[in-house]
Amino acid sequence: MFKPIKIGVVGCGYWGPNLVRNFNSLSDCQLKMMCDTSEQRLEHLKSLYPDVQRATDYEFMLNGIGLDAVVIATSVKWHYPMAKASLLAGKHTFIEKPMASSSTECEELIEIAQKKGVVLMSGHTFLYSPVVRKIKEIVEQGDIGDIRYICARRLNLGLFQKDINVAWDLAPHDISIIQHIMGEPPIAVNCRGCAHITPGVEDVTMICLTFPKQRTAIIHNSWLDPRKIREMTIVGSKRMIVYDDVAQHEKIRVFDVRVETPPHYDTFAEFQYAYHYGDVYAPYVKQEEPLRSECQHFLDCIKNGTQPLTDGKNGMELVRILEASSKSLQLGGAPVEFISGQNSLKLNGNGIHRAKAVRQIPVEKFNGGKRSVKLIKKISHAREPEIFAR
Repeated sequence: MFKPIKIGVVGCGYWGPNLVRNFNSLSDCQLKMMCDTSEQRLEHLKSLYPDVQRATDYEFMLNGIGLDAVVIATSVKWHYPMAKASLLAGKHTFIEKPMASSSTECEELIEIAQKKGVVLMSGHTFLYSPVVRKIKEIVEQGDIGDIRYICARRLNLGLFQKDINVAWDLAPHDISIIQHIMGEPPIAVNCRGCAHITPGVEDVTMICLTFPKQRTAIIHNSWLDPRKIREMTIVGSKRMIVYDDVAQHEKIRVFDVRVETPPHYDTFAEFQYAYHYGDVYAPYVKQEEPLRSECQHFLDCIKNGTQPLTDGKNGMELVRILEASSKSLQLGGAPVEFISGQNSLKLNGNGIHRAKAVRQIPVEKFNGGKRSVKLIKKISHAREPEIFAR
């Protein structure tokens, strides 16, 4: 009989409580600990989950109660040091999006997970959504023809961040969905944006992803919009899909509309576009919480020794796109092209930009146990391994 997997969640601010709720409800795991620097937040969670231990000390959580897996839902800047310490301690590790602050950090985490033989998973929740799975199914069946472009809008008023811009905060959701639907990463990225409220932190951005076969994707993100909008349009050569995640019902609608050019013509006067207008239908989608499916998938991968759908490589590819968007912002929206198979970015016509390497600590120096926690202070520039809510 398989023993329940002992889980600890660090970071109990905005998103962490949702992870706590879901892991606590799953039968094949035991939520052992909730960790956060805020005692007030932990007291509130105590009233909801009185049987779960609480701690403000990440070192104690990592090495003091015999956890099998750690779930990290802190601020982005703490993802890498905390995940590195967790992996080196031999814990299966789940990291909320984005996986780290740079692709170089992601690459190192992947290497450690492979050497330690543990599961490393990135929290791209929407890929576990029945709605996104249905869209992927429709696309793969060829119902909409060849994808021409995708347009995504993720807008709302706040929540303003201080350490990352709106692209790093909101775009990961749509980037992960778009990559999943396209089936491959982009070959170039353009990004423009403005910082209206906090200097140096863009609160409005527009990202353009260029894919092979003349396909593109546009992602508009904003913390300054009066309405909450979560919408994606997928334009195909035969049909079009509109995905509205805010809608209570009919989150997916398929439009049988398209534009066709005449097969042949002799003069410009004979040239006429043909507009096809057909039916609109809403496919049935079973209702289930994507986060619960994601948490269960993490547990299944630990039990079966399988690779997650959103593994470390998947998380790294997304961070590379965010890095490219940041570089394009610095260049005033100039295109940033990827060099295939390398952890670097090629600037279109402007030479090579390589991600700045982080300070490396040899894996063989640490064999888990209490020593691994010392990494937090060695690889971060903070005095203490302070935990921040997302």
